[in-house]
Amino acid sequence: MPVTTILTETLGLQHPIIQAPMAGGGDTPALVAAVGEAGALGSIGATYLTPQQIVEVCAAVRAKTQRPFGINLFVPDAPLPGPVDPSPAVARVAPFFEELGLPRPEPPSPPARDFDAQLDAALDGGAAVFSFTFGMLPAAARDKVKARGLTLAGTATTVDEAIALERAGIDIVVAQGSEAGGHRGTFAGPLDHAAFEAGMIGTLALVPQIVDAVRVPVIASGGIMDGRGIAAVLALGAVGAQLGTAFLTCEEAGVPDAYKQAILDAHEDQTRITRAFSGRPARGIVNRFMREVEVPWWPHHFSVLPFPLQNALTRPLRTAAAKQGRAEFLSLWAGQGVRMARRMSAADLVAKLAEETDAAIRKLHAR
Repeated sequence: MPVTTILTETLGLQHPIIQAPMAGGGDTPALVAAVGEAGALGSIGATYLTPQQIVEVCAAVRAKTQRPFGINLFVPDAPLPGPVDPSPAVARVAPFFEELGLPRPEPPSPPARDFDAQLDAALDGGAAVFSFTFGMLPAAARDKVKARGLTLAGTATTVDEAIALERAGIDIVVAQGSEAGGHRGTFAGPLDHAAFEAGMIGTLALVPQIVDAVRVPVIASGGIMDGRGIAAVLALGAVGAQLGTAFLTCEEAGVPDAYKQAILDAHEDQTRITRAFSGRPARGIVNRFMREVEVPWWPHHFSVLPFPLQNALTRPLRTAAAKQGRAEFLSLWAGQGVRMARRMSAADLVAKLAEETDAAIRKLHAR
């Protein structure tokens, strides 16, 4: 698949394919390395790892491949919007804890996260790309990444966000369409319901508008599951495609089997944006927890805590559900292309994606 872009010239990739960073354990070292060995870019979602764990995961990847890989962190957590009463949220999830045999949940505290130490560990880990989401990386952190020679990528859900990233010296903009699974990367303006709604722009519409607005390379993300989608975003001006859901059903992915099966069984109309699991809007497969926590008659702003408190509150429930194979209590992050999910090895998936992309481009040329 001949492409002459930053992906090949700087990173030495054979294919314009990026495995999305998936914080929470989906992107195991085995997955990241296998993607890299197949000629694409594997990525580590490191936000929920301690600095020492970041060192260990990066070392595990390097032990399996000499190919480049990426690492991702959420930007430093913003201050919480004033005092928060956790009682309604705790009461709302307590019956689910009891059902899984867990003690009654305690009011959560903000997780102890040392972003600077995480960043240092990430930069020492041997990654070629550092990416970030949930906002703008602080200037000091951007300078540190640049000084270490890593390619710097940031997530945008609107043109204005992409322009802000370019002005800040970011090397690559990841355009996240509304079809994407997992958390929304929206960050411009006050982060209220209206802001996230305004950032729900489909990949097909978002990518060419960002390409037209910035001079830096653009990677498309959101709903891309096969080579036809990759060919489409290349035609729209992107230099590559970032896929997350497609890699979650790979043999090397670290999510529970119940999660993988939920993706393989899901239809395109069965995902929804929810705050129920983490407190921040994210797209996942609708399950019992989403339906029963976010119900029309319940005041959401009282029953769901802001991120990262809600994430901390529900983590023990999700951990227990994973061990018990209870998909109805898992955060089943997935994009709208779920019907196209396939169960295979990461190497086979990358090869298939490359083959499909070439076939789609040849088909267009033949018309």
